[in-house]
Amino acid sequence: MAAKLGILAGGGALPRRLIKLCHETGREVFLVAFMGQTDPETTVGVDHLWTRLGAAGQIIKRLQAEQVRELVMVGPIKRPSMAELRPDWRAVQFFAKIGAKSLGDDSLLRSVITALEEEGFLFRGVDDLLQDLIAPEGIYGSSVPDVQAYSDIRRGVEVAKAMGKADVGQSVVVQQGLVLGVEAIEGTDALLTRCGLLRREGAGGVLVKLKKPEQERRADLPTIGIETLRRAAESGLRGVAIEAGGALVVDREALCREADQLGLFVLGISPSDYE
Repeated sequence: MAAKLGILAGGGALPRRLIKLCHETGREVFLVAFMGQTDPETTVGVDHLWTRLGAAGQIIKRLQAEQVRELVMVGPIKRPSMAELRPDWRAVQFFAKIGAKSLGDDSLLRSVITALEEEGFLFRGVDDLLQDLIAPEGIYGSSVPDVQAYSDIRRGVEVAKAMGKADVGQSVVVQQGLVLGVEAIEGTDALLTRCGLLRREGAGGVLVKLKKPEQERRADLPTIGIETLRRAAESGLRGVAIEAGGALVVDREALCREADQLGLFVLGISPSDYE
């Protein structure tokens, strides 16, 4: 029988999908829900702990008491300020240990995973547990990019790779060769809203989402779902390109239907083809 799984839950529907799979397969699960991050709906019908991100001691103690052996991070986490984090003594020790080397999101997550593994937990990637979420290569739905869109995708890949090397973000919006915006701490939804105010006349822009070159695959892989497409359409975009094998697609069939309804293309790409 599989070991009891601890889910460190961010926002969105992905944590609920994983909980559903665990219930269907008879796997025991314990949820850690974070105030201001996890959707309250996610905690319904599952053993859980509500806590804050900075309560490392409480979290580790509870996971150990629940006899959790494997951990997974699922769903986006909005990075808080130190004032919002309110780290306990265990968390203060952790931050003192990693120091300034972990200023970027990916390096910070990598350090968190390493610290939890030192406590005896085995960390899993959500793509290990929900393999049907991994983005395949090719067109999703019936809309197809034109020559300008492919050119914008190429430019987006170039910029996203540069951002990723600096451990800044995973997403960029390009319209007719112009970079309308890049993702930083605000996240993809806020990026799309901002770019909607900056869009130019003519053919709409393209959202490009890639994992970072040294991405810790067990946390924070780029993800799209129906809501991503709706926000992209509201912002005047005409398509989305994601990294095949390096991104997650939530409910692919429904996403394809939504893309067709909105008139957007969705494309799984190999970034090396656009260098």
